[in-house]
Amino acid sequence: MERRSVLLEYGEALLVALVLALYARTFVVQAFKIPSSSMERTLLVGDHIFVNKFIYGDTVFAFERVLLPVREIRRGDVIVFKYPGRPDLDYIKRVIGIGGDEIYGVEGVVYVNHRPLVEPYAVHRHAEWGFAVRDTFAAKDQPVRVPAGHYFVMGDNRDNSEDSRYWGTVPAYMVKGRAFLIYWSFEPPASDYYSPHRNRTSLDAVLDFLSVFNPLRTRWSRMFRVIH
Repeated sequence: MERRSVLLEYGEALLVALVLALYARTFVVQAFKIPSSSMERTLLVGDHIFVNKFIYGDTVFAFERVLLPVREIRRGDVIVFKYPGRPDLDYIKRVIGIGGDEIYGVEGVVYVNHRPLVEPYAVHRHAEWGFAVRDTFAAKDQPVRVPAGHYFVMGDNRDNSEDSRYWGTVPAYMVKGRAFLIYWSFEPPASDYYSPHRNRTSLDAVLDFLSVFNPLRTRWSRMFRVIH
């Protein structure tokens, strides 16, 4: 009888731990792997990040926003969201404009409400021989107007990013959270660069985990880096 009681206690503790883990993953924090180079140099292929799913959460009472670490989405936030064209895919980009903003770009300079945006994080790989076509979008007299409750997002790697310049804005309900920490980073195999959105298998997850023991592939300097 005593042994059965102990087993029940362990089973109860395990069940509670599982519920808490599922709750945390659903409502608080979730881990993601960077699959493409669209956010270089801020985020590299092979970076593993934590996403805060709580920060943009809804609140019922006004005092909750005073006591709890929640806030609205701001320009400059790096967010994870469901890709509007395929909601089964998660994308990560930087918020450039919020509802009501007017946005256009001229030779690599992004204008928000007719003021140039200071972007120390932006990368223009073709700038040395002239700005690419994608570096100029919309127009001063016909800017993109961000609807209320939507966000205009762009990748930091401006010459290699599929973003709001091509498929439009992101509605608030598709935002999953804010990227805030690189907890692990390693140099992935070449196949990850050429197939960033392929379906990952259990074997991929095991290989990712084992690669932490390979000091030649682990990017130690990027671990525990706060994302800005």
